[in-house]
Amino acid sequence: MIWLTSRFSIDLSRPQVMGIVNVTPDSFSDGGQHASTSAALAHCEQLLKEGADILDIGGESTRPGAPPVPLAEELARVLPVVRAAVKLGVPVSVDTYKPQVMQAVLDLGADIVNDIWALRWRDTPDGLDGRQVVARHPACGVCLMHMHREPQTMQAAPMEGDVVPQVLSFLERAAQDLQGLGVEKTRVVLDPGIGFGKTVAQNFALLARQAELLAAGYPLLAGWSRKSSIGAVASPPPGTSLPEGVHERMVPSVAAALLAVERGAAVVRVHDVLPTVQALKVLAAIK
Repeated sequence: MIWLTSRFSIDLSRPQVMGIVNVTPDSFSDGGQHASTSAALAHCEQLLKEGADILDIGGESTRPGAPPVPLAEELARVLPVVRAAVKLGVPVSVDTYKPQVMQAVLDLGADIVNDIWALRWRDTPDGLDGRQVVARHPACGVCLMHMHREPQTMQAAPMEGDVVPQVLSFLERAAQDLQGLGVEKTRVVLDPGIGFGKTVAQNFALLARQAELLAAGYPLLAGWSRKSSIGAVASPPPGTSLPEGVHERMVPSVAAALLAVERGAAVVRVHDVLPTVQALKVLAAIK
């Protein structure tokens, strides 16, 4: 299976590791660590050394309760990093829901639009639509994610009922709508949106029953890295600690990524690239 993007045809026969590059002061896990252009680019280069296949650059935190970032500020954070990152020789994804940002980064040569709103966001003064931006581009890849409500309210009132068929129905409809605008199916990847308006039990149901999501016929991206659901089930016992510099959710995050790949995910979006790559090599060795 191939994921067609602006400059690359990504071979999904091998699981792809998407390294997270947050150019933000307030992301839930690493906010402020890579907020400057130079720090973000250094992080890009480090992730590539560790084995990342794709870089995912974002300029706005979407953690629960995070306030929206003005368009001009997001552009100022993201564009310098994307301008340099597209020269690194790997696919560059940009995590944004704003159509103006999508257009700007695609004009710079970015390969993938990764949108938590699945191209639904419409609050734009010029009427620009994310679906239009993607549809009129000849080849960019797109990741459509399921999100219940919006970042400011999604965890205040999570989804109810059986989450799997609801997520599947939403993602199938979003993908089909995009195909109706002329976007080839090979350009589309789906993301169930772990942590975006779901309870802990619902998030793990999406992992346990991931095969049902694959029945839609699209590649799947899994984003479990350092999510609160990981902390809810795998926090260290009281009185224990990890070595300095080791995030307490790293190991269980790698475990979740490995389980997602074993259940058919084509892409895993992670903070901790090196241990994820190492774990995937172990999985590959038994196949």
